[in-house]
Amino acid sequence: MRCPTWRALACIAFGSFSVSVFAQSPLTWTEIRERFRRNNPSLLAGQTFVEESRANEITASLRPNPELSLIADQFRLFHPNPLQPFQNTQITPTITELWERRRKRQLRTESARFATSIVQADLTDQERQLTFALRDAFIRTLQAKSLVELAEANLGYYDKVIGVNRERYKAGDVSKIDLARVELQRVQFETDVVNARVNLRTAKIGLLALMNERQPVDGFDVTGDFDFHEHILLLDELRQDAIATRPDMKSAAGAIEKAHSDYRLAWANGSTDPIAGVEYQRTGPDNTLGLNVTIPLRIFDRNQGEKARTSLEIRRSEQLRESLVAGIYRDVDSAYATFDSVIGLLRPYRSQYLQQSKEIRDSIEYAFSKGAASLLDFLDAQKSYRDTQLNYRNLIASYLSAANQLNLAVGREVIP
Repeated sequence: MRCPTWRALACIAFGSFSVSVFAQSPLTWTEIRERFRRNNPSLLAGQTFVEESRANEITASLRPNPELSLIADQFRLFHPNPLQPFQNTQITPTITELWERRRKRQLRTESARFATSIVQADLTDQERQLTFALRDAFIRTLQAKSLVELAEANLGYYDKVIGVNRERYKAGDVSKIDLARVELQRVQFETDVVNARVNLRTAKIGLLALMNERQPVDGFDVTGDFDFHEHILLLDELRQDAIATRPDMKSAAGAIEKAHSDYRLAWANGSTDPIAGVEYQRTGPDNTLGLNVTIPLRIFDRNQGEKARTSLEIRRSEQLRESLVAGIYRDVDSAYATFDSVIGLLRPYRSQYLQQSKEIRDSIEYAFSKGAASLLDFLDAQKSYRDTQLNYRNLIASYLSAANQLNLAVGREVIP
């Protein structure tokens, strides 16, 4: 694009702006997670639900409103003066108030606060599970990037091999049919590149969907450590961490506390709450003040059903917690076994297989270029190197996925 001299600065500024918009710097896992927390609609809805539960605490802590009543009596049905039918009417205002006994209001507030803590723990648990899905999508994107780099590197290396063999063909060292077979093998490497790029684009789309981002896929990229590291993990410590850390365990503990609070509230609601009132009356020239107390007689309804229900709810909450503990142990044990087995598969690749496959490929390629190896040996060495590198990267993705599963089972980032 050609710009006049007086517009050069504007063109440069516009070009810099376009590059900054469509070529953003790659995002790290921490940045991905922060954007996810800010934008994910499920988490935002959960936070709103927590605020609703806090509003219920206000309702639970309110005192009963007093009541005002007016009583008009002493009407004269046949008044001698028809123009003054209400001359002797007596109006009595009365104010009454319900007095709650046995800490009913405090127990209602306590139960509402336990309900809020449960909702908060459930939100944290929802974030834990959604973060697992987000991390899984992030790992798939890193894996796809690694496979794109591997496919492009293999294609570049093979293009050099084809160039060398074309020179050999010109010199008469290889036959035309052998050169054609070498060139035909390039189709596999081209296919690997195309498939890897498609998979990378698909992984980015999935990650953007979880983040609730609307930016173009071509301008979105991530960066991270796509490798494995040795970690010393003790199964017993992981179990204890899971019991102490998992938000669903905190939710279960909160449910038990709320059940006990509701049980105490049920007994309190079965007690009698008196209604006290005061009334004012003017009788002739005298001003009078009266007091009244109403005491409900709890003969039949003593809140028996709610007492029985809340008692059973305590038992049910404790049984659910025991079931959850067993499930947590199962999750941690399964994730730990998977993680340990993947590391066992990765160790020989790093210590032996990767180096061996590269040495064999380079040796066979050199021997083939000197005429000391057959074309079949050369193609087989290329395939072995490609398969070894591909398996290694897939195992790294399995390792990161197993670490993500272990973090999910424990409830915190045991392996960053």
